[in-house]
Amino acid sequence: MKKLPRTPTATGPSVSFTGTVLVDGIRGAMDGSQVNMAHVHFSPGARTYWHTHPVGQTLYGTDGVGLVVSRDGTVVTLEPGRTVWIPPLEEHWHGALDNQLMAHIAIQESDEDDETVTWLEPVSDEEFARANAVAREL
Repeated sequence: MKKLPRTPTATGPSVSFTGTVLVDGIRGAMDGSQVNMAHVHFSPGARTYWHTHPVGQTLYGTDGVGLVVSRDGTVVTLEPGRTVWIPPLEEHWHGALDNQLMAHIAIQESDEDDETVTWLEPVSDEEFARANAVAREL
């Protein structure tokens, strides 16, 4: 058993996120495990860029209400206690609704090249507005 050190809260970089995003690292790959985890906090309207994960990603909602959106237009809401699985290489984004904060635990594995994510382009304001409109109808 090993008690891991706390890591300082980091600001999500503007090359991967829109809006204010705070990231608390939980753990990285270690001791043969390729699992990486973080507790990510999104202010209202904040979101990731479009991206993929080579080995997929699990999101577990902890606070507020958020969105998980795939390139085909599927919108899933993420609330406390809800888990969403995104398969390997599926283009998607996630973030808070336009009027609520959201936080989730993000869990993903590194691939054989030590990669966990491939960042793509920003989510447009139109894409974000559409996802919020769909979420209000769910």
